[in-house]
Amino acid sequence: MTTYPLLIDGDEVAGVGTLPVLDKYTGTVIAEVAFAGRADVASAVSAAAHAFATHPLSPFQRYNILHRAATLVSAREKNFIETIIAESGFTMTDATTEVNRAVETLTVSAEEAKRIHGEMVPLDGAPGVTNRIGFTMRVPVGVVCAITPFNSPLNTVAHKVAPALAAGNSVVLKPASTTPLSAIIFCQLLIEAGLPAGFINVVIGSGAEVGTWLLEEQHVRFYTFTGSTSVGRTIQQGAGLRRTQLELGSIASTIVCDDANLDWAAPRCVGASFRKAGQVCTSVQRLFVHTSILPQFVNRIVALTETAKVGNPRDPETLVGPMIQVREAQRAEEWVRQAVSQGAQIMTGGRREGAVFYPTILMDVKPAMRVMCEEVFAPIISIVPFDTLDDAISQVNNTPYGLAAGLFTSNINTAMQAARRLEFGSVHVNETSSSRVDLMPYGGVKDSGFGHEGPKYAIREMTDERLITITPV
Repeated sequence: MTTYPLLIDGDEVAGVGTLPVLDKYTGTVIAEVAFAGRADVASAVSAAAHAFATHPLSPFQRYNILHRAATLVSAREKNFIETIIAESGFTMTDATTEVNRAVETLTVSAEEAKRIHGEMVPLDGAPGVTNRIGFTMRVPVGVVCAITPFNSPLNTVAHKVAPALAAGNSVVLKPASTTPLSAIIFCQLLIEAGLPAGFINVVIGSGAEVGTWLLEEQHVRFYTFTGSTSVGRTIQQGAGLRRTQLELGSIASTIVCDDANLDWAAPRCVGASFRKAGQVCTSVQRLFVHTSILPQFVNRIVALTETAKVGNPRDPETLVGPMIQVREAQRAEEWVRQAVSQGAQIMTGGRREGAVFYPTILMDVKPAMRVMCEEVFAPIISIVPFDTLDDAISQVNNTPYGLAAGLFTSNINTAMQAARRLEFGSVHVNETSSSRVDLMPYGGVKDSGFGHEGPKYAIREMTDERLITITPV
């Protein structure tokens, strides 16, 4: 049994105890991981602050380290894939995608490290100002605390850690306790790539304890978090005047118009709903379909879903593996049971085997059902017919969240109208709500948080803009 330690100032630290890490499909213990005490958290933040103050890295040094790290992750793809499948239950396809995207995130972050710049300020445009020069520069904020979720145990870690390092900051990372292994291996690899001790530190434990202790550490200047809206509110309150980037809850919707290319739209809706067992904040939860194409579109996605392989994530053909815990699959089963008792119809799925919940398509749903008005975070689609675009947009916007939305149409006027009226951080035309390219800005509005991931945009969040003026005398 391998025990994974904490990582503090380049040293392996035993912490105050260990937690088991389970194989999410078999339920067996695959490793143990150290969890942090209060003193460990303080040491990690202190190490990060000391490294930042005493060993500043030039943009070219940051580029080299991140570029080497990308090469190392790629070279160890097989080990990362096996680790992710075991600790998260991701299918072979999802785990492979996770690793490839992490390589891309590291590569883009390395490139962006060399592109950080300010701008000239035209001071002589003000009355009475002559012969004075002004410009801005971007400088790192200091210690960044990154708190990451179970549903992207490698790439979300890369999306928070790599831009923070590219910007010149030091980092304390708290990965999810259910999926900490790939994050620990990744951070060890950063040190192997040449990152000085103290620039990356890993502490593990519950949000209630370790997360609270991290908020109490005043040397932390920036918090980046992906998770629930309720926890995001707690972090924002605890951070006070310190800056945050919060990617929070979502009820993601996609609209399929009557002029959509169904051959293009149907497989994308199925894939975006059920990848990672629906445990993605932008997974298609509510699917709004024009009434004129409803029967044929439903038939298509039901057929695609029923032919999909479900179960063992190590089978390369499996589309839907286990959820993160048996209790989460039980919750999904209960929500579907409640919806059916309230009049919903199961078109396919609705059954559970241990932690595996079969991909489920519901119709005849009502707005007050939990599968419609709360974040389901499971492989469940609720289909809602609509007659007009106005009606669809109104229903899609009728949620406290605003992370991402999708729209399928062949009409540019429809696309542009929806793009302007949908109240989301991202609107993807002829793609689903779950479309993402790692170099793009990614963030939400309303209760889905604020700030952006995407290396270029995260670097902007994690740096301060400083004004310099020079008056020759």
